[in-house]
Amino acid sequence: MNTFIYLSTCNTCMRILKGLDLPEETKLQDVKHQSLSTAQLGALYQATQSYEQLINKRSRVIQALNKAGKILGEKDFQQLLQTEYSCLKRPILHWNNSFYLGNAKKTVAAMQQAVHG
Repeated sequence: MNTFIYLSTCNTCMRILKGLDLPEETKLQDVKHQSLSTAQLGALYQATQSYEQLINKRSRVIQALNKAGKILGEKDFQQLLQTEYSCLKRPILHWNNSFYLGNAKKTVAAMQQAVHG
């Protein structure tokens, strides 16, 4: 199923969601209210081969850990992704077995291309 994973309190996510004009049957998943399932996290890991690539480096949690001098590894990133919704890089579009992660202009353009051809 095609899914758009976002955070409803993120203005950038909401702007991208509005701009994509997704078909009605697309599943919308707000990670604040419905966290990623283990299967979804596993599929994202398979696509990126790294939990670190799924991390939002601007997250307050990550910034606090960096200030504290904590060195994070893949297991730490996996744990954060399972417990802290704010640490997930977003939005994520899962469309026809492809994943588009983040809000870079290039990524958003790729999302548009995937959805509307």
